[in-house]
Amino acid sequence: MKLGPRLTRAWQDMEQITIGAIEGFCVGGGVALAVALDFRVMARDAHMRVPEIALGMNMSWQSVPRMLHLMGPARTKQAVILADQRISATEAYEWRLVEEVADPGKAFDAAMALATKVAAQPPLSVAMTKLTVNRLTHVLDDLASHMDVDQFALASMTEDHKEGVAAFLERRKPRFKGR
Repeated sequence: MKLGPRLTRAWQDMEQITIGAIEGFCVGGGVALAVALDFRVMARDAHMRVPEIALGMNMSWQSVPRMLHLMGPARTKQAVILADQRISATEAYEWRLVEEVADPGKAFDAAMALATKVAAQPPLSVAMTKLTVNRLTHVLDDLASHMDVDQFALASMTEDHKEGVAAFLERRKPRFKGR
């Protein structure tokens, strides 16, 4: 419960620019890791999904504020609350969840091309700009996400969580009761 938030915060706070290449599928914690990066490149045939709500859990690792900054409130709610919805690469680009869509099998190459462009810039100026943008963007995030771990712990003890996990394992629709 504590490792994920520390990991995503460390990636966000790195002085260097971070770029992710997404091939295949990016689900749950993978999405939380991806939104902690500076840039994301996604293969055209890849998809994202956030299944935590359907499992009776909350989306944690401070990813909701990060998603909110990238996509806005309605799309963040759509991505997180409508847990059975796959987000295609085209949708992820249109929603501003990724910055670039690449041909299948070429996301890494596209990410490396972007990294080459970034590396050609003056390192100190890049680091200062990243720091300024991140500080301005995330200044209130701790206020909103301080309860991630608490909410995760509380949600994991509910009947709905047990039902969500059981339904997932049994490949059936869950029957949530709000308990």
